[in-house]
Amino acid sequence: MMRSAKMFTALLTLTFIAQAAAQTLTVGLDSDVVKLDPALSAAAVERQVLYQIFDRLVDVDDNLKIVPSVAKSWKISKDGLTYTLTLRSGIKFHDGTPLDAAAVKYSLERNMTLDGSSRKNELAAVKSVTVVNPTTVRLDLSAPFGPLLSILADRAGMIVSPTAAKAAGADFGRVPVGSGPFKFVNRVAQDNITLNAFDDYWDGAPKIDKLVFRPFADGDVRYANLLSGGAQVIVLDAKDVTKLEANTRFEVLDIPTLGFQGIWLNTTRPPFNNKLVRQAVAAAIDRSAVSSVVFRDLAKPSAGPFPPGTPANSTSIKVPVQNIAEAKKKLQQAGQSNLTFTMIAGTGTVTTLLTQVYQAMMAQAGINMKIELLESGALSSRATTYNFDAALLNWSGRVDPDGNIYDWVRTGGAYNYGRYSNKDVDALLAKARLQSAMSARKATYNVALGKVLDDMPYIWVYHQNLLYGVTKNLSGLKPSPDGILRYKNVSLK
Repeated sequence: MMRSAKMFTALLTLTFIAQAAAQTLTVGLDSDVVKLDPALSAAAVERQVLYQIFDRLVDVDDNLKIVPSVAKSWKISKDGLTYTLTLRSGIKFHDGTPLDAAAVKYSLERNMTLDGSSRKNELAAVKSVTVVNPTTVRLDLSAPFGPLLSILADRAGMIVSPTAAKAAGADFGRVPVGSGPFKFVNRVAQDNITLNAFDDYWDGAPKIDKLVFRPFADGDVRYANLLSGGAQVIVLDAKDVTKLEANTRFEVLDIPTLGFQGIWLNTTRPPFNNKLVRQAVAAAIDRSAVSSVVFRDLAKPSAGPFPPGTPANSTSIKVPVQNIAEAKKKLQQAGQSNLTFTMIAGTGTVTTLLTQVYQAMMAQAGINMKIELLESGALSSRATTYNFDAALLNWSGRVDPDGNIYDWVRTGGAYNYGRYSNKDVDALLAKARLQSAMSARKATYNVALGKVLDDMPYIWVYHQNLLYGVTKNLSGLKPSPDGILRYKNVSLK
């Protein structure tokens, strides 16, 4: 009897030790995730989760150079029309099925053909995908397309399990299966997304056992969860940076990004089907004030989609200065002296403050701007059905400049929520895709941008920095310039 009791005590002790050793990392996001299907995903916040579940064909390093991932090497034909990718062997999906050339072909073709896919335009240059052998895939293009590898480093290059995707059909986003370092466990909308470490990950198992994403639209709630230990990483509001920097238990990650923030104007319905009205609203915005008041100068006023220091940015395109007199003049010319419109935006501390600041700026020009705040799912639905006057929508940015402009302002572009259309702009963006030298592409982009800025379907306001609050008990969290945090090498003390 004594021996049995000792054995029971020993087993119980081992259980407690195992439980104590298990590590769970909780990340506080600023909004809920809507879609966990790489083909259908359109929100920036979704990338933070998808990158943990799915591998991509290629990745980017700290200098934004394309580096191997699932594809260990590649060759591009001299005419730029054929990409031959050599895959790593032995990679398995979370369901145990192999990630091979057939799975890559299935995933790319799924992105290119699935109803509602946000990847169709990104992969429009790909004419066909061919399985050469189990570890070799050939992509044949209809025309040279320089941004292709950078596109394959993001959602268009994410590889899904064909077995799981075929079984789930339209519900794949509810039970996503990839080959990334973490595997999907479950999701409770507006509460959490739970992932477990994938112990058979080809590049080594994660150091933590469980990764939990929790949405907190209210920045004060996120901050309180960080202080209490309810989360170890949070998206941090700019107003909280100074006080968190003074707390020795935490640190602030301040990551410049490739993205932009601004306002879509619906060009297909009143009042913004009139260019003069769009120009008036743009003239009423004080970008420097937005940066200082809302972001404590932790954001840069914007002149367009290309952040300062990136290859396509041109110093000849200056950040506009607020001009209330010009705004009133444009309204008078448009016959809109009593302009009223509604801006839709997401819930949350920052977006609430932003809309209020914009509202005050509009009032200076005699414009009555109403505010409608929506949860992330409802905001996405309104944007994708073009059911709005103005919409506060951002872009997380892409490695290649094509990703910051093509699908935003091209006729029928996946993210052209204002339904803007200009044939000259379309032709210029198509021309840039055929050019190989960045100097030539930069010149073409900026001619196109000059036309867009005159038409003003989208008002670029600022380039954001990603701000995170992180407990100092965490190690191994390495910021990436593409703005996505990777958690595979993270551990907790």
